[in-house]
Amino acid sequence: MSVEQTHLGTTSTDIAHVKRIWKAFWILLILTILELGLGLTIYNIDLGANPNESLVLILKGVICIFTLAKAFYIISIFMHLGDEVRTMVMTVAVPSLLFVWFIIAFIADGSSFRHLRNTDAGIRTYVEQPQQFHHPAPEPAEKSDKKLD
Repeated sequence: MSVEQTHLGTTSTDIAHVKRIWKAFWILLILTILELGLGLTIYNIDLGANPNESLVLILKGVICIFTLAKAFYIISIFMHLGDEVRTMVMTVAVPSLLFVWFIIAFIADGSSFRHLRNTDAGIRTYVEQPQQFHHPAPEPAEKSDKKLD
């Protein structure tokens, strides 16, 4: 296997690796800028008088897709799984998808817990307590100078 030498002792494969890292940098930078832009868009939508909840939900979904794309790209490039066989990639990628499922499950469970905690899970029935009237204590009798026999 012949490797072409350049003037500084680097090889053509070294140059290819550096180009690949720069390409990864630019792709991740663009995805991050898009995520931040969408986040600021959501922030500005929420500041409005009548925020559109369905649009915000769609934008949050797009941000999640961008985040997953970045995660898989990082796994592919920096963990060197892009060069591995498909079985090895699936061995790492499928458990990482399970983490996404865990996050969704924990968020749903936390939301359910908050809702049930605030409503007391519907197990207590509200019984209105009868109003208790406090009668004022009788005023002490006035002292008189007469003696009782």
